[in-house]
Amino acid sequence: MFFFSPLYLILSLPALLFGLWAQWRVKSAVDKYSRVFTGRGATGANVARSLLNAYGLSQVKVERTDGFLGDHYDPLSRTLRLSAGVHDTPSVAAVGIAAHEAGHALQHAEGYWPLQARSAIVPVVQFGSWLGPLVFMGGYFLAVAGSGFGYDVALLGVLLFGAVAVFSLITLPVEFDASRRAKEILVQGGFITSDEGGGVAKVLDAAALTYVAALVSAISTLLYYALLLSGLRRSE
Repeated sequence: MFFFSPLYLILSLPALLFGLWAQWRVKSAVDKYSRVFTGRGATGANVARSLLNAYGLSQVKVERTDGFLGDHYDPLSRTLRLSAGVHDTPSVAAVGIAAHEAGHALQHAEGYWPLQARSAIVPVVQFGSWLGPLVFMGGYFLAVAGSGFGYDVALLGVLLFGAVAVFSLITLPVEFDASRRAKEILVQGGFITSDEGGGVAKVLDAAALTYVAALVSAISTLLYYALLLSGLRRSE
């Protein structure tokens, strides 16, 4: 099958290794700074609630959720969900992650356009991430078998999967901006000291690498599909 060709390994292996390294970095940073408690002693939930209230977002709910690093802001229900380790812990990692998610709520309230764009294409991404490869594979085999419309079907698959790469690209400014806000408002609000801010930066910067890795992975897969598609065109 073409998905296991040498070309696929050449393109995907660096992205896979980078992704594994990024995951290791974020896990190591979170593990380390989850054991370093802030001098103020406020939990992630306390910090998130205080930051939201300070920016006039008292209507945004803060909820505890299960799972490790399942922290996220839901713009539809205007709810900030924090994993137990973040919600209940007064650690440097917890307050950094909580402030980052609060940063997304601030983006939403301000109408930050990259967040709006990312939210708008979520349905397309959910659809294209699984259907795109299937459509491409079907079109590819049709073209190899001599079908006249196989190329067009494969091209549709590439376009569908392309939404994943666009989503990953738009995600970068959204996440980087939320981390920037978190670092600033935690120090300005007196929730952490400048020394503790260094730990927050290491946690959030490591987390940012995972989004870069997702983009690299999406682009490498998209490039692979595009090269195969180009080969189909030349063979016609």
